[in-house]
Amino acid sequence: MLKKVVALGLLSLLPFSLLAWGAQGHRVVGKIAENHLSKKAKEQVALLLDNYRMPLVTTWADEVRYSEEYKSTAPWHFINTPLGMAYEQHAAFVKGMTEANAYQALNQNIKDLKDPKKTKEEKAVALKFIIHIVGDLHQPMHVSSAEDKGGNSIQVKFQGKDTNLHSVWDGGLVDYEGFTYSEMALALDRAKPEQIKQWQKDDITKWVFESYQISQRLYAETAQSATFDYKYMPAHLPTMEERILQAGIRLAGVLNDAFGGSSVGS
Repeated sequence: MLKKVVALGLLSLLPFSLLAWGAQGHRVVGKIAENHLSKKAKEQVALLLDNYRMPLVTTWADEVRYSEEYKSTAPWHFINTPLGMAYEQHAAFVKGMTEANAYQALNQNIKDLKDPKKTKEEKAVALKFIIHIVGDLHQPMHVSSAEDKGGNSIQVKFQGKDTNLHSVWDGGLVDYEGFTYSEMALALDRAKPEQIKQWQKDDITKWVFESYQISQRLYAETAQSATFDYKYMPAHLPTMEERILQAGIRLAGVLNDAFGGSSVGS
């Protein structure tokens, strides 16, 4: 128990920009997904997670990336692509990438989760990576440019304090409303049936492209002004909220499909 407390304490000291959506955002994604799991998927998830709630394992992939065992998974949290591409071009580029990235890792872990030859322990690891990576792919600054480290090296002023573009989108916007993760999930989980159907039907390359489009827009806005005033929140909260909602709905779709259900694009 003491080791766990120490580990969590050390995690809290890490630069916030390293944690996509922060713990808060990832847990909201996990809670929304949990709300939309099929009965079979719920049973299998509970079995693999030893009855841990999904929201509580959403940051596991961030926590283990600094360990010797999982340090090779660091590139699994983002994907960098050139600016200025249309969807078809971007999708082809992403599918053709050979270096490790979030898209590649998500598809491999989905495959591992479905593989009957994998052990329970191996499937549990795959599940925890899936839960996290789906969230990462919906954070716009995790589908961005390598030159500025996904916005980490773009300095901005937010609420009167010096920070960077990536951190604003990892946590600044999410924490602004002051909700607990369960309160935020309750507030956001209002997708219409037709939205759920479409979002879960969308190919994963479309999820990636949506984040890519947003990050390009954020780059352009920040180039105009790196001081984010009182207008920034109302202008961008709807985008942040939609991305978290979409991530939760799509994560549920991936897991429902993996454990026997409706299909999801790959």
